[in-house]
Amino acid sequence: MRILITGAAGFLGSHLCDRFLAEGHTVIGLDNFITGNPENIAHLTGHERFSFVRHNISNYTYIAGELHGILHFASPASPIDYLEHPIATLKVGSLGTHNALGLAKAKGARFFLASTSEVYGDPLVHPQTESYWGNVNPIGPRGVYDEAKRFAEAMTMAYHRAHGVDTRIIRIFNTYGPRMRPNDGRVVSNFIVQALKGEPLTMYGDGRQTRSFCFVEDEVDGIYRLFMHGDSQPTNIGNPNEFTVRQLAEIVIELTGSASKIESRPLPEDDPKVRKPDITRARTMLGWEPKVELREGVRRTIEYFRTVL
Repeated sequence: MRILITGAAGFLGSHLCDRFLAEGHTVIGLDNFITGNPENIAHLTGHERFSFVRHNISNYTYIAGELHGILHFASPASPIDYLEHPIATLKVGSLGTHNALGLAKAKGARFFLASTSEVYGDPLVHPQTESYWGNVNPIGPRGVYDEAKRFAEAMTMAYHRAHGVDTRIIRIFNTYGPRMRPNDGRVVSNFIVQALKGEPLTMYGDGRQTRSFCFVEDEVDGIYRLFMHGDSQPTNIGNPNEFTVRQLAEIVIELTGSASKIESRPLPEDDPKVRKPDITRARTMLGWEPKVELREGVRRTIEYFRTVL
């Protein structure tokens, strides 16, 4: 297959380029580097089945030749990024998704939307199933990301129903691993970088809020399976093992051997108190579930950050 991946230089996008190439496909990567890192795809330079286009998918987009699949992963995805680039985040979720869907329709390509567990907002249902409509504050600071992804899901379903485009929607839960940016503001990278530098680990609130952390290798496997074998309905791909933020901080301190202490900071507005995917759909439809335990994944991520700091 000839595949277009938007956001190809990002954390997940770059790993997806690797996976699709490893499976024998031809990959066109597209990124404007607003949050992507050229180093993430530098190793693909010269690969006979990889090419790269520097472009903003929120603008008119044309790709010559046939396309069999489009994976739309372009978007700021951490709170630091989408609070710094609120309008770009809204545009890539709306205009970018529209452009990518129009291209998929024109090429007869399968369209794959990277959505997020953030569409559930601060959930009143636990764990979160795909049938839950969410509890989102549309005008809060996180609304620029949450509502961009909710709109993107609605647009994707509209193209599926009105134009017959073959679509997939994944709801990604917290993912971590090599190629995360040291300053991206996500909790795993924050804690690891602070621990390796001997700085206090900044924990927001009392640390009792929960998250479910999926190692990137598992996440990419779920994405690939969903692209190849899924259906048009949203599908949660994440790790259902739930940890408090304080537990994560303690694991990071232990595995880095750091003398860092934990410092509490005020909880950000609309920060979700719980986050845990129900992955029944992924298990039954795709035969997928995560394999890498948190301690092992964190250990491998620490090794990566030791090389880049």
